[in-house]
Amino acid sequence: MRTAFFCLLLALPALAFADDLTDRTSQARDVAGQLVSQLGAVLKAELAAGGPESAIGVCKQTAPDLAGRLSRERGMRVARVSLKVRNPLLGEPDAWEQEALAAFDRAAASGEKPATLEKAEIVDEPQGRYLRYIKAIPVQPLCLSCHGTAEAIPVSVRDRLAADYPHDRAVGYRVGEIRGGVTIKQRLP
Repeated sequence: MRTAFFCLLLALPALAFADDLTDRTSQARDVAGQLVSQLGAVLKAELAAGGPESAIGVCKQTAPDLAGRLSRERGMRVARVSLKVRNPLLGEPDAWEQEALAAFDRAAASGEKPATLEKAEIVDEPQGRYLRYIKAIPVQPLCLSCHGTAEAIPVSVRDRLAADYPHDRAVGYRVGEIRGGVTIKQRLP
């Protein structure tokens, strides 16, 4: 009886850790969903109103603004990252994000549904302990007019992208590939 009680005491921190990861992952998933949903609504409206050339401004200005607002409201860093960066001024993915995005690419290439790909874990970094979460952003048909192959991107959009993003690498995608991910980093106590 005493041994069973002692084993239970040893197991409690592991159970609490698992519950904490589950709860924090659920919260991060919700925040990522909010960003994708809000950005998608604005992007669709702008595409309908002014076409792909005017939609460039949504990803350039509105997306970072939405991510910044969610970051402040939720007390976590919320951002979009990609292995093929369009705007290096917004940053490059860190090593954890690069590894997750590469794994998403491999999973999608092997037939897994891109919309289901996510990764969450608690990691120790030199600055502290963090929840790290990333949800794949799959390429949708509406993405191709700015992120597709050279043939799929209208000349006016190519010209605008070249002017706004002289170091753009975020092209050449096809529907179903991984464009990037919504990443969340939350410092833990």
